[in-house]
Amino acid sequence: MAKQKILAQAAEAVIYLDEKNNEVVKDRIKKSYRISVLDEKIRKLRTRGEGKLLEKAAKVIAVPKVKKVDEKSKKIHMEFIDGLKLSQGLDDFSLDVQKKICRNIGESVGKLHSHDIIHGDLTTSNMILKDEKIYFIDFGLGFVSSKNEDKAVDLHVFKQALEARHFKHWKELFEEVKEGYDINKETGKVLEQLKKVEKRGRYKH
Repeated sequence: MAKQKILAQAAEAVIYLDEKNNEVVKDRIKKSYRISVLDEKIRKLRTRGEGKLLEKAAKVIAVPKVKKVDEKSKKIHMEFIDGLKLSQGLDDFSLDVQKKICRNIGESVGKLHSHDIIHGDLTTSNMILKDEKIYFIDFGLGFVSSKNEDKAVDLHVFKQALEARHFKHWKELFEEVKEGYDINKETGKVLEQLKKVEKRGRYKH
């Protein structure tokens, strides 16, 4: 039996490292509160959807290579990226390097959005730095959308993540994200929509 090391445990799945094959496996776990047939269908569709999204994203940015999508067992087998999780390491770099990393993040998000891929959970916990490349991981909440609103919300989630975890320089870092994001003709519309999203959040309470 392959040796397994749990890397993360989320509400929907357990993510572990299969050390024998040197690959990451995302295993969507059964939910006892759901009707069995429905649970089976939901997990199958989400496994298939995330696999397809990863393969689509791989054509435009750095993501773990999908080795196998097993709809029967509800598992995705992926390349293991043995690098630095940015949530743990970003603050250790000089401000100049942090800015460069965030500009690169912005470029990657811009590329995803120009192909109508919404990540759904953009945080530095879902980004790994290896060999000066930033790999985006965990597309479990991702989907395809051409709406500027969805793209703006994606950016807003990342802005909140920077503010929460990297609060010392978050404003400067997010400016770099926006600079990097500026790669296509829709950029202005998305950033305008971002202002509206932020305004809604501010006056919600």
